[in-house]
Amino acid sequence: MKLNKLIICILILFFKTGNVLSDNDIFNVNNIEIKNEGKVSNKEFSSQAMEKAFYKLIDKILLEQDLKKLSNFKISEIKDLVIYYQVAKKIEENNKEKLIFTVSFDKNKIHNLFSKKGISYSEITNKEIFILPVLKKEDKIYVYNQNFFYDNWKDLHQTDLVEFILPIEKIEIIQLINTNYSNLMNINLERMFEEYSSKNIAMVLIEDMNKNEEKIYLKVRISGKNIIKKIVLKRENQSEKIFYERIIFDVKKEIINIIKSQNLIDVRTPSFLNAKFDINKKNNLLALNQRLRKIDLIEDIFVQEFNNSSVLIKIKYLGKLDKMIEQLKEQDIILNLISEQWSIKLS
Repeated sequence: MKLNKLIICILILFFKTGNVLSDNDIFNVNNIEIKNEGKVSNKEFSSQAMEKAFYKLIDKILLEQDLKKLSNFKISEIKDLVIYYQVAKKIEENNKEKLIFTVSFDKNKIHNLFSKKGISYSEITNKEIFILPVLKKEDKIYVYNQNFFYDNWKDLHQTDLVEFILPIEKIEIIQLINTNYSNLMNINLERMFEEYSSKNIAMVLIEDMNKNEEKIYLKVRISGKNIIKKIVLKRENQSEKIFYERIIFDVKKEIINIIKSQNLIDVRTPSFLNAKFDINKKNNLLALNQRLRKIDLIEDIFVQEFNNSSVLIKIKYLGKLDKMIEQLKEQDIILNLISEQWSIKLS
């Protein structure tokens, strides 16, 4: 009887509390800089911080075409979405004060907003992409040497949303590219990135024909899906260096949008997972709940049945099942399908 009461108390106290905020919550926006010009009230400071944080958030999680739906959002509407804000740090620069804000948005209110607007948002868990930019100029191919794009890809237009990783120089890659000189877009990406074949990978082919319009081809594999795209850019009388820098900016922007599109979450169509959890010394409810509450995809947890040895729970989550399984693994929770019954355990 005492054990049953203990289980009931745990279920009430923990499974009803919902998800807690964590540093990894995508609806927490950090490092919002606001300069103190000395003539602005604290209320105006906070308004500026919340507005800047909101647009930083949606720029990070929305596709480019969906950003327009929220481009004229009012500050009063933005404030209603905020759970809390605080000044995380004050910095003195050239006798002027700069405030660094942290702003946290209400997950449920954001979801309701996206649902009303018909917007899906992206939650990128795997930020790494291995990429090789190849330059074709005057009928010559440049991979590692004399390739502006390979030399400058990481340093120009940096972003914390996606980590672009360039492969180290390998003679096998050069041989593969030379073999496919006449049709580089037919190259098998898995062969080019053999040691990274299970990762997100991409090849960018920049054709510089010294024309007013130049073509850039992308061959990308994101989350196991192959995507090919072509971008056409006008030179606009720019120098070669400025034009090449713009190519890097536009291609990075396009790849980020592709990655977002493959990690979309539609708040209007949640999924449900029924799973059995066996209770023992290693598998305890407190530890399970603490780990589940760190997963942003989880909307709610319902207890359907319980006894001294197990609990049957229903997990309401957003996104695809493979993403859910991936995030469970990150929290050391193992999901197995046994005889048409999902079971979870702690590793």
